[in-house]
Amino acid sequence: RYLNGNESFACIASSMGTVKSEVIKWVQLYQHHGTEAFTKPYTAYSVQFKLDVLNYMNEQGTSIRETAARFNISSHSSLNRWKKQVELQGIDALESKKKGRPAMKKQNKKGTHAEGSVEALQVELERLRMENAYLKKLNALVQSKEKSPSKTKRK
Repeated sequence: RYLNGNESFACIASSMGTVKSEVIKWVQLYQHHGTEAFTKPYTAYSVQFKLDVLNYMNEQGTSIRETAARFNISSHSSLNRWKKQVELQGIDALESKKKGRPAMKKQNKKGTHAEGSVEALQVELERLRMENAYLKKLNALVQSKEKSPSKTKRK
């Protein structure tokens, strides 16, 4: 609608319920890449690509939005982030970081004993003794609570 000269960015944005800057971005993407610009699979950009884009932006003096449209980068904020990373931390900061949680490591169970072995039986005996001692203490605590008179009596 904008390219046909029928409507302004603001008018189109209003009718679509979005902001004017989004419509401008769409028009720029379409002008540079056609309809292909709107089919975006996930892309991991290489360090060299990021540097080329930043160099282009500096040499040509294009805006961040214009550069993002020219190179079909889905979010102009990525360019802003790349630029800041290079300024603060150098080129190495553009390396892709591994995302997500680290994989769980398989735990070696040390001290697992064959069932019925002397060591396994000793471990089981110790566990049962601890359980027995705990239950005795719990029983004693319950009985002492039952025997003790209430501190607050009714008058």
